[in-house]
Formats: sequence, C-alpha cells, structure tokens
Amino acid sequence: MQRRQLLGLAAGLPLACYLGHAQALQPVLARDTPRFLLVFLRGAYDCCNLLVPTHSDFYYQARPRIAIARPGEANGALALNADWGLHPGLQTTVLPLFTQRQACFIPFAGSNDLSRSHFETQDSIELGQPLDGHQGFQSGFLNRLAQVLQQDRHRHTGTPMAFTAQLPLCLRGDAQAANMALSAVGKGGMDGQRSQIITSMYQGTALGAAVKEGFAVRDAVQRGIQEEMEQASRNAITAKGFGLVAQRMGALMREQFDLGFVDVGGWDTHVNQGGATGNLANRLTELGQGLAAFADALGPEAWRHTVVAVISEFGRTFRENGNLGTDHGHGTVYWLLGGGLSAQAGGRVLGEQLTVNEKNLFQNRDYPVLNEYRNLLGGLFANLYGLNAKQLQQIFPASRPQNLQLV
Repeated sequence: MQRRQLLGLAAGLPLACYLGHAQALQPVLARDTPRFLLVFLRGAYDCCNLLVPTHSDFYYQARPRIAIARPGEANGALALNADWGLHPGLQTTVLPLFTQRQACFIPFAGSNDLSRSHFETQDSIELGQPLDGHQGFQSGFLNRLAQVLQQDRHRHTGTPMAFTAQLPLCLRGDAQAANMALSAVGKGGMDGQRSQIITSMYQGTALGAAVKEGFAVRDAVQRGIQEEMEQASRNAITAKGFGLVAQRMGALMREQFDLGFVDVGGWDTHVNQGGATGNLANRLTELGQGLAAFADALGPEAWRHTVVAVISEFGRTFRENGNLGTDHGHGTVYWLLGGGLSAQAGGRVLGEQLTVNEKNLFQNRDYPVLNEYRNLLGGLFANLYGLNAKQLQQIFPASRPQNLQLV
C-alpha cells in the first residue's frame, strides 16, 4: 500500500488520536520556518458585511435591513479607516490583530470566473490555472507550491497538511500531502411547529386542503434552498467546528507542518443572513475566535513567521434580496493575518480599490474583481519564500504576481 493510500484511509480516524501522536513526535520545524495556512470559506461569504464600506451611502440604500451601521452608532462597524469598518462580531479577536498590524484586508479580490457556480469556482481557484487554457485536475496550486519548496534542498520546508476529511483539490498532485479528519458539528432541522398549528386550525374546512398544500410547497422550496446552501459547503467543517479544533491545528503546524489547508462551510446566506446580529454574525464571531485560538496555539515565535489567508470562491450581491439575504456575486474580500505580515501591510486595507457606489458595481450587482487571486497569492509567495519568476510560474502559470509588500 502506498503512503498516500494509507493517509487517505487514516483520514477517518479521530483527531485526538492523531494529535496525541503528533505531540509525542519531536518537532521537525524551526520556530522561524515560514508557515502558511489557507482558510477557504466555502459557500461564498458576504464580504460587504465583513469589511463594511462605511463611506458609501449607496451601501445603506442597497441594504436597508441587513446593513451594519456606521461606527459610533448602536451595533456599528468598528472603524478601520475613513472608508472601511469591520463587523462588530470581530471586536475581541481580529480587530486587535489589525491594531497590532497583524491583519489586513484586500477588497475587490477573487477569480475572474463568471459562472457564479460554487463548485466550478471552488475547483477553479483550487487548481490555480488560467481560465483561458485547459483545466487539468492533476494538481492544485498548494501542491505545486509544496513541490517548489521541496525542490530547494536548503529550505527544509514544504510539508503540507489538509485539516479535512478528504484531500482537497488544491493539495492534490505529485508532492506527498497528508489530510486529517476534523470533528463535525451537527446541523439542526427546520422548525415546522408554526405551520402545523396553522394547518390544524383549517383542518376540516373548505380551505384545509389548500392550506396544507401551500405549506407543503413552501417546505419543498425551503428544503431546496437549504440543500443548495449546504451542498455549497462540500462537507466542510462549520465555523463553530473550526473554533473547536483551531488549537489542535495550531499545535500541529507549530511542530510538524508548514503548509496547511482547512475549509469552513455555511456561508451561502440566501435567507435570513442578519446584520450586526444573526446567522452571518454568529459565523463571523466563531471564525474570529478560531483564528485567534490558532494564533495562540502556534505560540508567539512561530506566529511571527506565519501568514493566514482567508478566501472564498466569490462574493455576494451588493443589494439584499427579498429573503433578508444575499445571492451569488463576484468580487469578495480576502483577509490576511499573521505575525509574518510586514509593517507596511498590517493594519491596512490594501490593493486596487474603487469608491463603492452604484456606478462601480460589476454588472450592476456585485463587487468587481480588481485584485486577481493568482496574482495576489503569487506576490505573497514570492515575498514569503523568496521565489523567483520561474518558480512562481510553476505555481500559477501565466500569472502576473502582484507585489503588495505583504511580508
């Protein structure tokens, strides 16, 4: 049996078994080894309520029921600069990192893929290949990064781990990569108590059959929406689940693995998204807690050489929909966190930007993509690992690395 097959079979074993074994091993990474963790928010999170365009009157017109209030107002955004604010659910976790210049945000980021399909765009991003060429599924961009790092005998880096039940597409390829199953968090069902009460009120009347049928149709539609939202997550761990295991991830990346991947699901918020409170707010709060726990588990020395990138397949519509949610969009906001960020990048909102108004929307509905993800990550890898142009083209063919001096 090959090592890769063995790792695949072992992925279903409890995390605690692996953690105990990993902690028993002697550390193989120096504290100053560069570490990179990719956090993929599957389902396309609503970036406009994460990094709030507080300078935009149009934002408040387009989202009369789910907008985050301006800084200084009740449950208002946390001011980052004159133009942008942060969701209040991240006040005790991500905001301190931003203040300490260990976090930054890049709006108008993402892929130029226009399918607005969760699966197609997730696959496209993980592959990291140009959209106008042949899409091969033999390797993902993180695996190619590991190959480049392993080819340099002086680095002693490039040991990847996916904190997922199955090896993700971005880590498939010639470089050996392990994966580890994470704890799953159960999902609650829909509460049908109210509809049952109303149905019973009309039972035996002339309207009884129509009321019952109407609720049946409504339930079928809602189930369809819920299934689509859950499928978009591709069995990724929930934000709550991420918080529970982030410390263990940090322990493993502190000692054993310098390239990490984890996906977090539950971000497809077509219905009842909420604003400063509600479904999205809860997920952002839990995600922030997990990221802070990961930093703590790494320890201050390893954290000083770590960069965490939080990305998603695309953004969501700028305007709220009729179900108090948002639909599939285009451009999104990337987060970068870590003690490895440069003083020039930390504590800033970076990249090419536009004033947020109706005129600048893409197709009159979404954020445009001004900071293409392959160029963005290529520039990050160039600075983090000292890679040359040829090496960057191995990772992201036909890309144009964007140097934002992130590290």
